Amino acid sequence: MSQSTYPFGYCTNVHAGTTLEQAQQNLLQHAAAVRQQVVPTGQLPVGLWLAEDAANSLLEEGALERFRGWLNEHHFFPYTLNGFPQGDFHQPIVKHQVYEPTWTCHSRARYTMCLAEILDAILPAGATGSISTLPLGWPHAPWHAENFKEAADHLHEVAKFCDRLAQNSGREIVIAIEPEPGCVLNTAPEMVEFFEHFLFRGPDAELARRYLSVCHDVCHSGVMFEPQTTALELYRQNGIRVGKVQISSAVHVPWSLHAGDASRGGEMLAQLKAFNEPKYLHQVTRCNPDGTFQALVSDLPQALENWLPEDGTMPQQDWRIHFHVPIFVEQFELLRTTQSDIRDATRYLTEYKYDRVADSAWFTGHFEVETYAWPVLPESMQAATLSEGIAQELQYFHTLLEEEDLRC
Repeated sequence: MSQSTYPFGYCTNVHAGTTLEQAQQNLLQHAAAVRQQVVPTGQLPVGLWLAEDAANSLLEEGALERFRGWLNEHHFFPYTLNGFPQGDFHQPIVKHQVYEPTWTCHSRARYTMCLAEILDAILPAGATGSISTLPLGWPHAPWHAENFKEAADHLHEVAKFCDRLAQNSGREIVIAIEPEPGCVLNTAPEMVEFFEHFLFRGPDAELARRYLSVCHDVCHSGVMFEPQTTALELYRQNGIRVGKVQISSAVHVPWSLHAGDASRGGEMLAQLKAFNEPKYLHQVTRCNPDGTFQALVSDLPQALENWLPEDGTMPQQDWRIHFHVPIFVEQFELLRTTQSDIRDATRYLTEYKYDRVADSAWFTGHFEVETYAWPVLPESMQAATLSEGIAQELQYFHTLLEEEDLRC
């Protein structure tokens, strides 16, 4: 990135639209306004979300060249793509549909290779790009060794495709698997196990080490009560690259802080119910007294139904909710966030940013702010405009990143 380019961007999956025209309109309406607030005379990096229909349309003759020119004309720098939602991420009810198709389906590999071809064409010469993707799928039924093997075969196919692109263009495109609570891979240890047993074995192991990586979502890791440094150290020590880090924050419900205070407990419960919206899946976890992970339910309504004591008292263990909230918020009324995890992760990544794996950078340096839940946040947390809220997030993280750079 040049000196006139902001050091990171935000994920445009916050904007609705499955066609290329809608994606471009969103950039003009929202991302351009964000750019004016944070880097008015330079380029704004954007994490593009291109649904399958939009991605396919870019492979038509001449479309990629026109799109690259259009991005440059409007001062957008496309350094990363979000390949997690393959279909419509803004239909009235998304829930489990975001995890389809799984990595056992070849259509997931085809879509990801399509994104890699697009990113290779629109990146500057010699640049590194990243594509985040789902952690194999949602376990509607138990996954067995043959399911993991099939997913690994498809991921190896994509790694080989990325290598062919690199040989032709000199651009390195890495695929970043994103652990998420409740999914087939939802913690750092599970991710390491999958890499070691299925990706780092066989004739394609070296390609896997270079082109297959982790997308570390700070919110997701926090919901699982993982210390950020523990998760990132696990990846580094096992030679697993970090292709992207999504800067995000979860809701933390401090039941233990107000134990025995029925009034405060009732206020927290009322505040919590404002997050019970029907569009997205909001996995909920609770911890042991020592702060380690204890249990998970797949959505907030289940937690409200099953985890509240029948005698009307409040829970004793704290909860965390997979609900991306603005990263500049530390506490709102009685509820808190996992904002401190962002500093912990950033500090570790800054310290080890020059480490290398498979002759490549261990961490690509790709930070991406991802608060896709802006449209469904409770009214009390909404910004005056979406672009103002996103700009405030970028400015908050920019300050934090500068502080950590100076500390090192």
